[in-house]
Amino acid sequence: MPVFVLGSRGSALALAQTQEVIRYLQSLHPGVGFEVKKIRTQGDIQRRQPLTQMGGKGVFVKEVQEALLAGRVRAAVHSYKDLPVESSPELEVVAILRREDPRDALVSRAGLPLEGLPPGAVLGTGSPRRAAQIRALRPDLTITDLRGNLDTRLRKVASGAVAGVVLAAAGLNRMGWQDRITQLLPSEVCIPAVGQGALAVEIRADDEEARRLLAPLDHLPTRTAIAAERAFLERLGGGCHSPIAALGEVKDGRLRLWGMVASPNGDRLLKDSMEGDAASPRQVGQLLAEKLLSQGAADLLAGSGT
Repeated sequence: MPVFVLGSRGSALALAQTQEVIRYLQSLHPGVGFEVKKIRTQGDIQRRQPLTQMGGKGVFVKEVQEALLAGRVRAAVHSYKDLPVESSPELEVVAILRREDPRDALVSRAGLPLEGLPPGAVLGTGSPRRAAQIRALRPDLTITDLRGNLDTRLRKVASGAVAGVVLAAAGLNRMGWQDRITQLLPSEVCIPAVGQGALAVEIRADDEEARRLLAPLDHLPTRTAIAAERAFLERLGGGCHSPIAALGEVKDGRLRLWGMVASPNGDRLLKDSMEGDAASPRQVGQLLAEKLLSQGAADLLAGSGT
């Protein structure tokens, strides 16, 4: 039986995501064997340093992409939100799986929702985007930078080191930890990261066999929504760790995109939306970015060091 090797980060969540891709592939291609090669990335090695201080982009994908380019793996599985908007012409995202729940989730020690946390309560997140939106809603809370794998951050809640953490609901769902979610934060409260909840499967652009195997996994509505979100991010000149958020939704041939830009401390925050033809997602994303730029988004981003 031929063996097809997929590259993945070595975290429990990344491996669960890659196994999800493999289950789909096994049902489509029962005559092919699939294996996972674990690859350590800079973002995994430097766990104590805040992501905003690590410099560069793609801290969770660079080494996986290098293994792909070197031919050590035939495909790479990424959380789409980790992929920089700048892409190598030698690589191609051949499949984007149907999106999991894109929302953020609060896990709190006392089982209290965001609006019920007492003033001064310490909330952990490693995301400037989440921190800015939560500060805008609850400026009385203390937001602390918190990095590490899902289980590491959840242990901080269990130990009482923080009153709660805000995480991607998709990660908790994929780990089977839905019961730990205290509250799913509505997107009107906390717009998610660009690409949040979606898995991207990347190949070398010249690998036609890999394309044939993997292309059937592609989910067009998810691809369309994320194309708009990434065009929005690209036009704003932001990276995946900037206080920028976007969420697209496709319905009846129309695309609705919500976007947010904030100052790092959340004292200034811009939100708006745009609707357009689902056949032109990049145009929708760029137009929404222009709309927010006309309202002062560039000044906010300049203050965030983006």
